[in-house]
Amino acid sequence: MMAYVSTFFMGLLFAVGLGVSGMTRPEKVIGFLDLTGNWDPSLAFVMGGALMVNGIAWRFIKPRGRSYFGDPFSLPRSQQVDVRLIAGATLFGMGWGVGGICPGPALTSLAFFSPGVVVFVTAMTLGMVVGNAARPQTSEARPKTGEVGVR
Repeated sequence: MMAYVSTFFMGLLFAVGLGVSGMTRPEKVIGFLDLTGNWDPSLAFVMGGALMVNGIAWRFIKPRGRSYFGDPFSLPRSQQVDVRLIAGATLFGMGWGVGGICPGPALTSLAFFSPGVVVFVTAMTLGMVVGNAARPQTSEARPKTGEVGVR
């Protein structure tokens, strides 16, 4: 039960951070991605801050090998860069650049019941279902039972 409470508060902290930083506002994201126009570099500080906090925290957490609730970490088993990875990253980047929103901020923005966000999340969910169906169903493609991680 404590793991669910902790996960809830981590998600809440993440959502508040997205809102405060402006990442839930597509115009802010598009301003960051528009390098040839009126570029807004402020989201680079959000990314840099997140990388710094994560990098410091990971140095303390990784040696444990398990979460604070005892579950093993679900780390990538492959470091191979292949066509599927490049195609997925390209499609993700195209969606982010055109829509100005990515999955985390989209889910956070559902709290405002904006019709555009509801349509985006519906399409995103459908895309995830289609993408998952097209992915090879091997045991390596999924975390083992009890592992911490979302796929």
